[in-house]
Amino acid sequence: MAPHPIHYLSRWQTAQIQARLADRRVLLLAGARQCGKTTLARHLVTESVAYVTLDEATAREAAAADPVGFIERPVDTLIIDEIQRVPALLPAIKWVVDQNPRPGQFLLTGSTHLSAIPAAQESLAGRVAQIRLRPLSVGEVDQVEPTWMDRAFERALTAAKQPTDRAGTIELAMAGGFPEVLSLPATGRAAWHRDYIEALLTRDLQEISHIERRDAMEKLLLTLAAWSSKPINLSDLGRDLSITRPTVESYLAALEALYLVERLPAFTSRDYERVSRKDKLFMVDSGLMASLLHWREDEVAYNADRLGKLIETFVYTQLMSLVDVSDGYRLMHYKDREKREIDFVVERLSDGAIVAIEVKAAATVQRKDFQHIHWFQKNLAGTRPFTGLVLYTGQDIFPMGEGLQAVPISTLWSGS
Repeated sequence: MAPHPIHYLSRWQTAQIQARLADRRVLLLAGARQCGKTTLARHLVTESVAYVTLDEATAREAAAADPVGFIERPVDTLIIDEIQRVPALLPAIKWVVDQNPRPGQFLLTGSTHLSAIPAAQESLAGRVAQIRLRPLSVGEVDQVEPTWMDRAFERALTAAKQPTDRAGTIELAMAGGFPEVLSLPATGRAAWHRDYIEALLTRDLQEISHIERRDAMEKLLLTLAAWSSKPINLSDLGRDLSITRPTVESYLAALEALYLVERLPAFTSRDYERVSRKDKLFMVDSGLMASLLHWREDEVAYNADRLGKLIETFVYTQLMSLVDVSDGYRLMHYKDREKREIDFVVERLSDGAIVAIEVKAAATVQRKDFQHIHWFQKNLAGTRPFTGLVLYTGQDIFPMGEGLQAVPISTLWSGS
């Protein structure tokens, strides 16, 4: 499977952005550096939409010197790229939009979560809508519509005309979704990912957090890469790295603020149960994870533990990209004290319907692979509409019982 060339790919979030600019004064497009925010923002520029980036030193100086003057421009919408570089702009934006409640005045992009910027929490509460942009999903690269969630709940999934086999799925997972990476060979991808992390730890991390031990942060990031798809255990992480739990918590929060790692909440049938259920941790890009761990494609294919972690992380990134742009779905995982686990549980918020998903890196599926899904269906789903799927690297869809199907992973980007 050849690398994809670099060219502009229409992002699934474009329609969301246009809709929110029509009804909100300020919109934030947030996500990791190099995931495509700038490219998307630049493609929204028109005669009535201006663009400025705070990655430019002169723009930063001007913004810091005169925040109100910097943002008062004769345009309908001002796009400010990398807003976290000059937090002083946020009170000025608040002042302007409070004087004039017209929607669509500002589109901000940020590579740091607003929670890490005190000025943002104080200035934009109730005034800003947020849209998440992730590294490219395979569906976006192939330019298909993000209809998988709706079709899964309606039991209307169909196999791709040209399904991706096991080797192709591994290749896609090893590449990940950062746009610039997709044009590089495997050796170049690993170097790009490591340079990317170095730049984040050297510059961006220092802007949001005082990290006393750079070595501990680097070790934590590697540990989190190896931990991807596992429930979070902060005590174990701290013990492995010989740092205190509060330090682990603060360092992890900083990495979450940079959109490098994130948590997947646990499904519970009652809200109070969530207190005792652990979130799963995921790297936001499977290719970045593989490069940090120095994995090679030929080795991963024959290492069951690595392959399972890689494919589950990859599927997570595809599912989250779909959830972000689909209306009214929530992604979770399930694990109980009897060690029953389900990789992903998707809930439709309108009626509580459930799609439970297990991920297999194998090209075959057996009935025992549905064991925990079947238990969940009988004991927790109740009267909710329920569908159980095992996503695997084969090519055909097979019924495996009432509401149960074996489904190729490649349906996530088949678009049909």
